[in-house]
Amino acid sequence: MTFSRRDFLKAGLAGSLAAGAGGLLSACGTGNTIKAFTTSDAGKPRRGGTLRAGLSGGSTADTLDPLNAITNVDFSRIDNLYEPLIGLTPQAQPVFVLAEELTPNAKATEWTLRIKQGITFHNGKDLTVDDVIYTFQQILNPKAPASAAAGLASIDAKAMTKLDSYTVKIPCSTPFATLSQALAIPGYSDIIPVGYDVTAPVGTGPFRLKSFSPGTQSVFVRNDNYWQTGLPYLDGIVITDYSDETSQVNALLAGQVDVVNLLSEDVISEVQGEGKNVLVSAGGGWNPFTMRVDTGTFSDVRIRQAMRLVVDRQQMLDLVFGGFGTLGNDLFGIWAPEYDHSLPQREQDIDQAKSLLKAAGAEGLHVQLITSDIAQGTVLAAQVLAQQAAAAGITVSVNDVTVNDFYGTNYLKWQFAQDYWFYNFYLPQVSLATLPTASFNETHWNNPRYNSLYSQAIATVDTSLRAELAHEMQQIEYDEGGYIIPFFPPVIDGYGTNVGGLVPSKIGLSLNAYDFKGVWLA
Repeated sequence: MTFSRRDFLKAGLAGSLAAGAGGLLSACGTGNTIKAFTTSDAGKPRRGGTLRAGLSGGSTADTLDPLNAITNVDFSRIDNLYEPLIGLTPQAQPVFVLAEELTPNAKATEWTLRIKQGITFHNGKDLTVDDVIYTFQQILNPKAPASAAAGLASIDAKAMTKLDSYTVKIPCSTPFATLSQALAIPGYSDIIPVGYDVTAPVGTGPFRLKSFSPGTQSVFVRNDNYWQTGLPYLDGIVITDYSDETSQVNALLAGQVDVVNLLSEDVISEVQGEGKNVLVSAGGGWNPFTMRVDTGTFSDVRIRQAMRLVVDRQQMLDLVFGGFGTLGNDLFGIWAPEYDHSLPQREQDIDQAKSLLKAAGAEGLHVQLITSDIAQGTVLAAQVLAQQAAAAGITVSVNDVTVNDFYGTNYLKWQFAQDYWFYNFYLPQVSLATLPTASFNETHWNNPRYNSLYSQAIATVDTSLRAELAHEMQQIEYDEGGYIIPFFPPVIDGYGTNVGGLVPSKIGLSLNAYDFKGVWLA
């Protein structure tokens, strides 16, 4: 018997979902017969038209700053205005974008970077390594470090040496064998011109900014001088922020928008039934539950482990995404070569969870979980967790706040909350999330052994030895960490039959990872 998201919400709000009580949690199944991909009728690529995107996950905290993106919709703008040195293919593999060559010396203490020639910014300025040096110096500015600063901390930005207009030496204070991975983090190290002004932003991307209203709408026009021949196909893009899935789907079905992002499994049949298309990607993104480990309830590792053990991961995946997606094991970076697939899959164990709670003196635990509609399935997953935790005598009060409030002054301070991440390689993701210097250390994790292993890993040229170090890090996270990662969610997008060029992506971002230069309208 298959239950939908709406069934869950209807029953769950009535309190009938307690595990083992004959409610929805004890009855869900995996019988998924949904057609996950519908071929577009858009024909061959053609020029012209304005793509109308109805996107959720944005807020008044939206930004155009390519070095400090926060909300989901930020990446939809950044990925079209700017470009990185190295990007990711739809298969989550690194690929040169603005870079032409990136070569280390034998010990990875120095890298030689050569960028492509003939590329200009939107204001007509030629791209040179002066802009690369400026970008690195902005990221690593000690007075105002950008989001990628922890991951690029080995670079001595002040000592970068310009060899010619397109070649630069990048010295490192310690060996930095994973620089190419670190530069492939989507949306945090895109190249900006010398003297960049975020209020009048220019990049090298396929589209130029026309207007921007945070949390409301962004308008872009074609970059007629774009360096990739024949691209983009579109004349422009209009990105409109939507606060919920219902309004998104209604807009798509009414023909008010051409594409929508972050849909739940529950609306696939509705969208397809009205003649629209659905694209489901097995993304490597992750929507974790975050437990703050430095203070309060979750400073006790036994309580953290108990919370991990109350989760029935397959059941949660079935209820939230109809079985689409991949089971998680409380570790990130699933496509990374260093990901440890040998660790035992964590299963629900209510008896062990109760035992841990009793040992911690936390029987009858009450906790508040902060959730918001920041990404696909987050609110529903929070409700499922609350129901599953009840079997261990844990009361989880779910507080569904607005996206604006979620990303407000308490962001990264919540005791128990959720978040979303797209795919990154394992070690660059560590630099963003689980180092004491990380910009988004939402669990406030600081393990000296773990930190030391990270420093050793990024300095290790031998990939096999680096993987061994990363596996030891993951064992520590598996045993003690502050994340609950029950699954890697699918990315479900809806689009009109007039839209061509959308392909499945493993990155975990919607709609070609928001790369619209190869999209066209029939």
